[in-house]
Amino acid sequence: MKKAGILNRHLSGALALLGHTDLVAVCDAGLPIPEGPVVVDLAFRAGVPSFAAVLEGLLDELVVEAATAAAEVRQANPEVSALLDGFFPAPGLELVPHEEFKTRTRGARLVVRTGESRPYANVLLRCGVPF
Repeated sequence: MKKAGILNRHLSGALALLGHTDLVAVCDAGLPIPEGPVVVDLAFRAGVPSFAAVLEGLLDELVVEAATAAAEVRQANPEVSALLDGFFPAPGLELVPHEEFKTRTRGARLVVRTGESRPYANVLLRCGVPF
């Protein structure tokens, strides 16, 4: 049994399959999930687990070279906007219209659904390499 890091076997296994440039969508409970990507649904109750907790755990284990979020997060969810800015300082975060964000999730290899119930708590992570 693992003693640290991500303990969820489905999520841990899905992360191990990722490679350079693969996309990982970390989303709130309401984002429409397209057909195609592997989905690890962590949602338990509204707000549990939080977007922030899941994103922080993923960033501890992944090399991320780029991130994309919906531009609407700036107005609709200042707390998540600030969180994303903290994890991805300028120019590390690309902002696109929410409709385009949803379209881009179709290219994700993995979708991690949180229990987050605040709007626009979503980000696409592009995997990098550790060298």
